[in-house]
Amino acid sequence: QVQLVESGGGLVQPGGSLTLSCTVSGSIFSTVAMGWYRQAPEKERDLVARMTAGGSTDYADSVKGRFTISRGDTKNTVYLQMNSLKPEDTAVYYCNVVGYYNYLRSFDSWGQGTQVTVSS
Repeated sequence: QVQLVESGGGLVQPGGSLTLSCTVSGSIFSTVAMGWYRQAPEKERDLVARMTAGGSTDYADSVKGRFTISRGDTKNTVYLQMNSLKPEDTAVYYCNVVGYYNYLRSFDSWGQGTQVTVSS
């Protein structure tokens, strides 16, 4: 099974920065996309940023120019660099990977989430 483990969350003051990491393990035939989502209390889980296998990226309007998604050279780690953080960025952030185990079976895996709190 594909396993995703996030790290890097914490408490930061407005205007500060954090880098989230997601380590992916398991047998993967191919990856369609990987991304970061977040969910604030009493809110829906929303897309923050995602990257396709071809390298194209997509960001939520609220984070454009502040957040950057990237993939490690070994292809088993995905990062989210968060700059100029705002209180409204406070949420649990989840890593997501979509792909195929083989020609016949796809997967949509999620990490356990990491808390990001932006407050003075």
